[in-house]
Amino acid sequence: MNKEDEKVLQPKIASREVTLHILKAFGLRMSKKLGQNFLIDARIVQGIVEAAEIEPGDRVLEIGPGIGTLTQGLAEAGADVTAVELDKKLPTVLKETLKAYDNVRIVPGDILKVNIPEIMGDAPFKVAANLPYYITTPILMTLLERRLPITHMVTMVQREVAERMTAKPGSRIYGALSVAVQYYTEPQIVLDVPPRSFIPAPEVMSVVVSCRVRKEPAVAVQDEKLFFRVVKAAFGQRRKTLMNALKGGGFSKEAVRDALEQSGIDPTRRGETLTLEEFGRLADAFAAEENA
Repeated sequence: MNKEDEKVLQPKIASREVTLHILKAFGLRMSKKLGQNFLIDARIVQGIVEAAEIEPGDRVLEIGPGIGTLTQGLAEAGADVTAVELDKKLPTVLKETLKAYDNVRIVPGDILKVNIPEIMGDAPFKVAANLPYYITTPILMTLLERRLPITHMVTMVQREVAERMTAKPGSRIYGALSVAVQYYTEPQIVLDVPPRSFIPAPEVMSVVVSCRVRKEPAVAVQDEKLFFRVVKAAFGQRRKTLMNALKGGGFSKEAVRDALEQSGIDPTRRGETLTLEEFGRLADAFAAEENA
């Protein structure tokens, strides 16, 4: 039997029966510490594959493959999958559950510590993942800040996080994460994932978010580090005006006053009302002062 015939005969991991069989066969227990909830809904797997627009030959970095549920869907769509798994018990499991697929490579390790350019190379790739909810934001920001050649990120996250990622100025949930994700990407919630789609069922709602990575950031700024320093300070004390929040974030009173005046932004506004363009103008005003 060749590999293609073997793939056709593979049972779908994304089902309650197959998942429970795998867990029992390998004596696995869900780790609360690692935020493990196993996906058992084939419709969601297909939805992620479609949202990522996977085509044969696409290079995909998967984070946290677990027992191979999403990995199987990506592989069957023809992707060349590199899956990074933190749980030391699971590479052995994955070697068995994904043995029919020669387009999957398992890399043991922590995605926050793995040398991604080393394992993915310089060519463009996509990211697909059911992210551990306890560490979603650090993973997202690590991927974006490293300026890797990622073209598209499709991730399953807690609904609350997704809403913050896509929030608009003026919303009470608009914050530093909103600005950062929208600076680098164009995020969109594409799929609801109810708790019954997992075992064990989580206590929160999940969604799939599609983030198309921009070829250039949403706004051009003179100093990106300074831009994010301003953003962080503006949201550091949400109830304070920009004048007071920025002073509390380490900028001098004089620098804040001059930067706000130069950028044409009312000092009594709050950070949550500023657009990315306004944050860009404000950061450039600070940059101009520093370079004066």
